[in-house]
Amino acid sequence: MNNEQFAEIFDRIADLMEIKGEVIYKTLAYRKAAENIRSLPGSLIGIHQQGKLTEIPGIGKAIAEKIEEIIDTGKLGFLQRLEEEVPVGLLDILQVPDIGPKKAALFWKQAGVTSLPELEKAVREGVIRTLPGMGEKSETRILAGIEALKRRGNRLNLETAFGIANRWLEWIRQQPGVEQAEVAGSLRRWKTTVGDIDIVAAVREPAELMDKLATHPDIRRVLGTGENKTSLELPGGVSMQVWTQPPERFGTLLQFVSGSRDHNVSLRTLAQKKGFSLNERAITDSEGREMLFAREEEVYRALGLDWIPPELREDRGEIKAAQDHSLPRWVKMDQIKAELHTHSTWSDGVNTIEEMVRGCIERGIKVYGVCDHSGGLGIAGGMKLEDLRERQKEIELARSKFGRDIDILSGSEIEIRADGTLDYDDETLAWLDVVVASLHISLRQPGDIITGRLLNAIRHPHVDIIGHASGRLLPNREGADLNWDLVLDEAARSGVAFEINANPARLDLDEVHVRQAADMGIPIFINTDAHSVDQLDLMVYGVSVARRAGLEPGQVLSTWEPKNLLAWLKTPKHERKGLNG
Repeated sequence: MNNEQFAEIFDRIADLMEIKGEVIYKTLAYRKAAENIRSLPGSLIGIHQQGKLTEIPGIGKAIAEKIEEIIDTGKLGFLQRLEEEVPVGLLDILQVPDIGPKKAALFWKQAGVTSLPELEKAVREGVIRTLPGMGEKSETRILAGIEALKRRGNRLNLETAFGIANRWLEWIRQQPGVEQAEVAGSLRRWKTTVGDIDIVAAVREPAELMDKLATHPDIRRVLGTGENKTSLELPGGVSMQVWTQPPERFGTLLQFVSGSRDHNVSLRTLAQKKGFSLNERAITDSEGREMLFAREEEVYRALGLDWIPPELREDRGEIKAAQDHSLPRWVKMDQIKAELHTHSTWSDGVNTIEEMVRGCIERGIKVYGVCDHSGGLGIAGGMKLEDLRERQKEIELARSKFGRDIDILSGSEIEIRADGTLDYDDETLAWLDVVVASLHISLRQPGDIITGRLLNAIRHPHVDIIGHASGRLLPNREGADLNWDLVLDEAARSGVAFEINANPARLDLDEVHVRQAADMGIPIFINTDAHSVDQLDLMVYGVSVARRAGLEPGQVLSTWEPKNLLAWLKTPKHERKGLNG
């Protein structure tokens, strides 16, 4: 089992316990355990083998024993007993917007509803409206939520989510009375994928804005509305929440809606220790006096903290670091000096090498690697050996034109074949300036086999960078079943670098493995894998992964001065450890 599967078990326990009616602190303990397991840089099983389960935040003796039972037996008696007590079909009902565990329990205990189809039937037959606290409007919202759930596909990748959010943000900012508006929620934290969209607005009289939203032609339906929040369904079943507060309360609203939930819980706990309460409206002292904040930075300052960037707000130690003034220095877009994984018309790119070079220069890139696919990936127009020599003529021409402004490297994205061998022979690989080795095919091989393929590439003396290591495609295709402990251990010994692939459909490595790799001294590049000039602008998504991982500029080779980066590439792999930018 991998970490995600363990986390899903504890999330399932928390949902079932809450439906059953257990005290809230017990359910929160399991949710916190699930979140911390997801955030682990290494394997939970490996930590168990080291006898260090209880050193994981949120994992006490009781939960550690449950983890051990799962590892030893492949099942968990506690969960099995819960599933006998609470119908598991109620978990599907929790996916309907605005239905939480308490409502799911109400439907089950008073209407006999135990599954999503049964809920839909009960709504259409008028049963739900007869329950305490329910009515015709409740039925209408539930039915709309069920229909939205049917239409809603998987989560959105960042590029898609920002495209939708920014269009609405621009519209909201143009409405009368709106003094400020920003994207919030998981999108503001640059989570890898996004389930819905949150926008916060500073407006004194929100009724007009809410009315205009409700009647906008691009709104499919209003899922729920209140004095300061409206929930909407967009085309494609995407949910959007718009939150409002007066301008003088905008800072606390932005902080609250940006989350994450665990970060906010820890922040409220800190406020309570100082004698305050904190919500989306204000910080309130013990005598009921409110402190209002128009700017989010002021909220953190009032609690004795440095401002914590949204990307770090996952309750992974950032609050303590903000107290100690030890938050990481940012990797910034204007620090990126290298782009070593791109494609041209020599494989499946749409722009020539010269056009790609011009695009890099315009974006401040100083070292550019053209890494067209190798011949084994026929679907991508991979290059045969003879094509490499022909392409070199075009590279030399570009060097003669632009050599004063940029270093242009001849490279390849080399295919790691299904049998673990590499496309090109060793002589060819040694001749290239930069070699990126990637998995594209046979990604569903058993874990030991595909891990072995990647290990072979890592050990190869002429492979410089491992590209998009897991091969995942967001939001729908999971990555390969890799043994990350073996992979990263071997990388740390070999001198190979790993890539953060900035394409929002990949973002591979994810921030958890990036943090683990950096802690082990494994060099990290951020590359766009651009197949066109405009895709060079995807770099911002890769930088967001580095920021969520807490990397500082020196840990990202893409920020190094060109002479130092070129020296790193020319150094034999076994001698690379200890070099820095």
